[in-house]
Amino acid sequence: MDDCTRPEARYQPLQHGRSLWLDVRGLQYHVRCWGDASTVTAQRPALVLLHGWMDVAASFQFLVDALAEREGEARFIVAPDWRGFGWTRVPGADSYWFPDYLADLDALLRQPALGLASDTPVDLVGHSMGGNIAMVYAGVRPQRIRRLVNLEGFGLPATRPEQAPERYRQWLDGLQSPGTLQSYRSVDDVAARLRRNNPRLSAPRAAWLAAHWSHRDEAGRWHLLADAAHKQVNPVLYHVDEVLACWRAISAPVLWVDGDLTDTAVWWGHRYPRSEFEQRLAVVPQLSRQRLSPSGHMLHHDQPEALADTLRRHLA
Repeated sequence: MDDCTRPEARYQPLQHGRSLWLDVRGLQYHVRCWGDASTVTAQRPALVLLHGWMDVAASFQFLVDALAEREGEARFIVAPDWRGFGWTRVPGADSYWFPDYLADLDALLRQPALGLASDTPVDLVGHSMGGNIAMVYAGVRPQRIRRLVNLEGFGLPATRPEQAPERYRQWLDGLQSPGTLQSYRSVDDVAARLRRNNPRLSAPRAAWLAAHWSHRDEAGRWHLLADAAHKQVNPVLYHVDEVLACWRAISAPVLWVDGDLTDTAVWWGHRYPRSEFEQRLAVVPQLSRQRLSPSGHMLHHDQPEALADTLRRHLA
């Protein structure tokens, strides 16, 4: 057995999550839960965590543990695997659409199995793609959100109508040759991939996360828990004006959290400068900020303890 796969070499969770499988819009949605729904009150509502692109709900384990250490009593926490990620499978999907995430979240918050009353607000935290979803949803359903935290959900570069023909062509061409995702020889190789992506992720945490970020097939190969169709280009252009209209309608206090090592130019170059994002963020009615250091984009991996302290102050 490799060193990385020895149980003692892995991160040991303090709060053990459990899996729920819920019927959501025709899908068997996998939701990871920590704590007890009976502890929910108006002053300490359920905390809903939304993961980002190519991530899974279990990725929040380190943050959940850090919160429990500081609060003394585990809060009821819910984290779904978005459709096409983790164990939420979408058979036959060839594309994914942003509005479906909003509809999935809306349906999840009405699930009797989660014990969340339809008129009870929740605290919502979203990372990256999950942060983008959380911001739009909070403007569409402001009465459902008590506090909102956006962990580096920057949105996307602005688009122009003239880009539509080429974007549709790219999408149609992509449908003819679906992409694939790399497989791995061992779970240790998956952990190594995680650490290549983020050198600040410790080896014990990478070893634990790799086993929840991938699965082993009958031939012994390890595959990421993600649908390759997520690599498909989206034919729908990103409309900044529509997004900002939703952001302006947010009534909950919003906390923006970023890392001091995040460089958005790596993703978008000059197409979407940080200054443009700052202009967008200025439309949010009740906004506060926090920067974590040292931290990159994966805040909940790099600085779970500091992030937990930040969340506690905002959610109090």
